[in-house]
Amino acid sequence: MRISHKIEEALKAADETMALIIGNDILHQVPQLFKEQFPEQEAIIVADTNTYRVAGKKVGHLLQESGIKQQKSYIFADSDLYAEYGFVEELVAVLKKNDAVPIAVGSGTINDLTKLASYKTNRRYMCVATAASMDGYTAFGASITYKGAKQTFDCPAPQACLADVGIIANAPVEMTASGYADLFAKITAGADWILSDALGVEKIDRQSWDIVQGGLRDALADPQGAREGKVPAVEKLIEGLMLGGFAMQAHKTSRPASGAEHQFSHLWNMEHHTNHGKHVSHGFQVAIGTLAVTALYELFLDAPIQDLDIQACCQTWPTSEVLEEDARERFRDTDFPDIGVVETKAKYIFKEELSGQLQVLKENWAEIRAKLKAQLVPYAVVRQRLSLVGAPVNPEDIGITREYLRQTFVRAQYIRRRFTILDIAVRTNMLDKWLDQLFGKEGIWEI
Repeated sequence: MRISHKIEEALKAADETMALIIGNDILHQVPQLFKEQFPEQEAIIVADTNTYRVAGKKVGHLLQESGIKQQKSYIFADSDLYAEYGFVEELVAVLKKNDAVPIAVGSGTINDLTKLASYKTNRRYMCVATAASMDGYTAFGASITYKGAKQTFDCPAPQACLADVGIIANAPVEMTASGYADLFAKITAGADWILSDALGVEKIDRQSWDIVQGGLRDALADPQGAREGKVPAVEKLIEGLMLGGFAMQAHKTSRPASGAEHQFSHLWNMEHHTNHGKHVSHGFQVAIGTLAVTALYELFLDAPIQDLDIQACCQTWPTSEVLEEDARERFRDTDFPDIGVVETKAKYIFKEELSGQLQVLKENWAEIRAKLKAQLVPYAVVRQRLSLVGAPVNPEDIGITREYLRQTFVRAQYIRRRFTILDIAVRTNMLDKWLDQLFGKEGIWEI
């Protein structure tokens, strides 16, 4: 067991998670960690049937041997369990019957359900991670589908978290691949933040940036080792994911770890996309989103932005009324007809502001381009690494047609107010041109 310098620094920046232990064969430390963080309190294990078998049952025995009182474990039995608000309400009903501290034993779904249910019943919780499948363990907020739309609900991160690398290394390969892809998304998310910072939209918070980006390349260095369950590679991966969560916790938004690539995933969830009737993991969706955004960035970096016709861009810029009608029309027959209007209104700028923003981009293009180039990983390398870890690299791998992917480039920009490369593509009036290159003859996704 070790606590790295990066984790120590992240814990100092955090105001919700007080303790994180990462190590091999450390499940036996759960009772002591619980006693330190929740002295004299009762526990209740929350798991699904798989995670209870993998670790939950043993955690229960360890708590019992240590004299910690427990409520009966709550085990979600639904074979189609996912982070949906109905399951939060199910857990809230259980927790309201007692004052026990939940111990979420599982990965993304169990953690998010427990996180929000704990908050709604006025208590903190602890997490025992069972897979390196996502970055939400230590993150502020829970990503839950509510009324058909994927939303981030404000709620505190776990007070304590334990990650037994031995258990995590033996998780299903696709879960590790999902986590690796979610971590790789911090590359493009970082590029979006650089762009936003350069144009004065949202400044980079250096503390949060350093937490997530500081050791990112090292955590992504061994995709093959992660796939094979090699402890050093998996340990670096889970640490990188935990750091991503800490960055969000420190910033109180998902900006440090989420950009345009996540908007692809959010839209697909909102549109109830499945692959042959099965839910696609967040990480696998983000893998395709990251490849898509990386490809778009490469076209952006090759574009002659220094020669941008700002006046022409402003002439084609819609009024807020026209954009509102456009947004309303695009999502008219969905479960979320108003989200496009709300989000595009929130980030709308008038022609005068647009002109100033594009002038900054044009005048500082050499510097901005250099920063983005240093941040991004080439498309071919991203594809190779995702393939090595076992993540999808073609939209068809997750049941996304090329036509649907092309539509997503357009529609995803409407559903979040966060400034990303998608907004630049629209504001420079280049999105259609770039999509014609990506999906046209000899393009990456030729249709």
